Amino acid sequence: MSIETTNEDLELSVLELDADSPKAAHRASEERASVSKPRGEAVTRLSSLDALESEAIHIIREVVAEFEKPALLFSGGKDSVVMLHLATKAFWPGKVPFPVLHVDTGHNFPEVIDFRDRTVERLGLKLVVGSVQEFIDRGELAERADGTRNPLQTVPLLDAIQQNKFDAVFGGGRRDEDKARAKERILSLRDEFGQWDPRNQRPELWNLYNGRHTVGQHVRAFPISNWTELDIWRYIERENIELPGLYYAHRREVFARDGMWRAVGEVSQPLPHEEVIIKTVRYRTVGDMSCTGAVESDAATVSDVVIEVAASTITERGATRADDRISEAAMEDRKKDGYF
Repeated sequence: MSIETTNEDLELSVLELDADSPKAAHRASEERASVSKPRGEAVTRLSSLDALESEAIHIIREVVAEFEKPALLFSGGKDSVVMLHLATKAFWPGKVPFPVLHVDTGHNFPEVIDFRDRTVERLGLKLVVGSVQEFIDRGELAERADGTRNPLQTVPLLDAIQQNKFDAVFGGGRRDEDKARAKERILSLRDEFGQWDPRNQRPELWNLYNGRHTVGQHVRAFPISNWTELDIWRYIERENIELPGLYYAHRREVFARDGMWRAVGEVSQPLPHEEVIIKTVRYRTVGDMSCTGAVESDAATVSDVVIEVAASTITERGATRADDRISEAAMEDRKKDGYF
């Protein structure tokens, strides 16, 4: 009887003999895993993007299975676009089984609103809109002295949740954006007033999520909590996801304020001492036009943006959102009141 010995077998034996070598031990362990498989069967491992996608889809499906009336916050921004893309994959070939909700400040970029409406129509979704302007017109909200409306979104958001009886609302918050969001659980309980208590967060062990709530309470769900801005852009590149053109380099009239380039527009006008110039810029986030800044950039394609984001050392909110600079705890204060 002859014994067939392969080069792989010999290499594995040599590695096992060198017990003092961590590298050899690691290699031997990998070889054991490989040889334990039947010949010809490939060993597959999820890429980081595949793992993040799988986790997000699992969370979306769990929430839909556990809650009666979920909704997804959709503004037309990159994170909400990725969220909606994940939802379509989660229930394909069926339609997304819940409506999308947008709190419209009235100061949104027109290009983003157009993109929002086209996307909703293309996917056959129901769109629920909470309007900040309507609350101002009724005297239930007052314009801020700085003209920024992002902090005014909380009341229309909570009203839309209550009026539509949503018991779970998906959001595109990520932990890398802000220290307040880093405290957030994937399923975050909000009390009868829609408020968030950072000290009342439930443990989340492994893939077990606690969605229990009483009448009047609701849960915010954050399936992409563990993603980074770079993950988002790599996924957009891989999945060939369409975004509003503002996210890519374009020529625009801007003026400098608070260390950012503000776009000239109906709700964003320069002061007498602020010079208007034309620059090639793009947006890393596309919130309220009156408080969102652009960054100088020549990144005209998704691949260009991926390279640019990989080299960045500051988050998109820290770099381009004036409403987060109101105070050190600006985001956390808004979250406690009911904002995302």
